[in-house]
Amino acid sequence: MRVDKWLSAVNVVKRRTIATDMLKSGVVMINDIKAKASKDVKIGDKVTIEYLKGAKHYEVLQIPTTKTIPKSQKEEYVKEL
Repeated sequence: MRVDKWLSAVNVVKRRTIATDMLKSGVVMINDIKAKASKDVKIGDKVTIEYLKGAKHYEVLQIPTTKTIPKSQKEEYVKEL
């Protein structure tokens, strides 16, 4: 799954366009390498988002099969480190 789709599907960001803008500006990294929107995420990847107030780190636990998941199931798909 593309990283921009994954970020919006697992409710890390609200909309896919926001995720795409973040990737274009270079604040999203996968395994410490700056990612483009078309980069695929795999189970076990470490995703880092650098915000102004500090970075947030996530680990990919599962790849969703639907467009979005309920917020109550977020912990099954992503783990905040």
